[in-house]
Amino acid sequence: MKPRLFRASYLLWIIVPLALFGAKETFGLPHVRTSYSWVDEGQGMDPFTRRFYTKCLFWGPYGGYTIHPTDGHCAWVRFFKPDGNR
Repeated sequence: MKPRLFRASYLLWIIVPLALFGAKETFGLPHVRTSYSWVDEGQGMDPFTRRFYTKCLFWGPYGGYTIHPTDGHCAWVRFFKPDGNR
C-alpha cells in the first residue's frame, strides 16, 4: 500500500486564512476608542452617570476616525475599512 501524496485533510488549514481574509474584507479592521467628548450637565467626571457623547475618536491600523454619534453612544471598538466606510 502506497501512501497518498494528496489528501483533502491536508488542505483543511487553508479554511482559516480564507475566513480571516473574508472577515477583513467584509467588516474591516478593529479600531479602539481613544478619546471622546460628551455633554456635561454638571456631573463632571463622575463614573456612574450616563453620558450623551457628541464626538468619539477611534484609532487603529488605518489611522484615526472621528465619529459624531446621533444616538449619544460610542462603542469601545468599531470596525473600519481603508476607505473610511463603517
